[in-house]
Amino acid sequence: MNDAIAVEGLKKRFAAVEAVSDISFSVRQGELFGFLGPNGAGKTTTINMLTGLARPDAGSIHIGGIDCTDKPRAAQHLIGVVPDESNLYPELTGFENLCFCAALYGLGKAERQERAKKLLDNFGLAQASNRKFGGYSKGMKRKLTIAAGIIHQPEILFLDEPTTGIDVASARQLRQLIADLHRAGTTIFLTTHYIEEAERLCARIAFIVSGRIVQTDTVEHLIQPVQEKHVVQIAYANMLNDIRGKLSESFPGIEFTTQGQGLIWVEASEPIRVGPLVRFLEDQGAEVAEARRMRPSLEDIFVQITGIEANAMRKEKEKAGGSQ
Repeated sequence: MNDAIAVEGLKKRFAAVEAVSDISFSVRQGELFGFLGPNGAGKTTTINMLTGLARPDAGSIHIGGIDCTDKPRAAQHLIGVVPDESNLYPELTGFENLCFCAALYGLGKAERQERAKKLLDNFGLAQASNRKFGGYSKGMKRKLTIAAGIIHQPEILFLDEPTTGIDVASARQLRQLIADLHRAGTTIFLTTHYIEEAERLCARIAFIVSGRIVQTDTVEHLIQPVQEKHVVQIAYANMLNDIRGKLSESFPGIEFTTQGQGLIWVEASEPIRVGPLVRFLEDQGAEVAEARRMRPSLEDIFVQITGIEANAMRKEKEKAGGSQ
């Protein structure tokens, strides 16, 4: 299968900051590829170079087999771009915005109006088609921005943090729209710092941290090493002094990690007997609220590979203004 996107040795520096440091990866035709990392990792800088909005300091970029390294806009006819901030016009209606974007790609009046109406209907925005974009909710704005990015039916779609800062219901709808586009054959390059979003949507993922790709693989292969491990999460009340140390001393061969106030992560290579752990904590004066076996997730792998704690990613999510 041919590569829709091929990147080799890509670098970009802003003054003393190396935003992207010698990264290489490829995205296959028809693939939904996830680019996962915290804010400031280099995701938007990378997508800007791939879409011709920024020039790399070094490296090569091929989009749809076209060398875009020195001619960043050579493959513009093949791509659609949905930036992290909307680039549509607040004074125009939803319908007018879509028609304007279609005109930029050379579509005739009848065709652009037909496509605009169809996309507004498909994205659940038909009733708001004659309302000004500036009056749309955040979720509606993201939907229309995605619709504008695909009005010309591109082969390759770049989505930069598509669900950041919107409500849960809108995020769910957008993920469904993204999944539908993928099933229809569109190649999608998705940047996100929502670990669960990447796990739900993407078959293959690259982890980027501080401008460097630390690992690229399928979700299945990434999770495989921890599937053999046994994990239990215990929630309890009443803070105990050095409870982790006491547990480690009393249960050798089991690894204990405290996860904030009142949460303990228990991990072992053999099946974990929950009863003795709960009794031990209760004997120490804790009130155990819950003890449950955990399925390994992409979040576990991300923490393991990058060293970035999951709660740091959650704080970024809260800053962005929404729970996903």
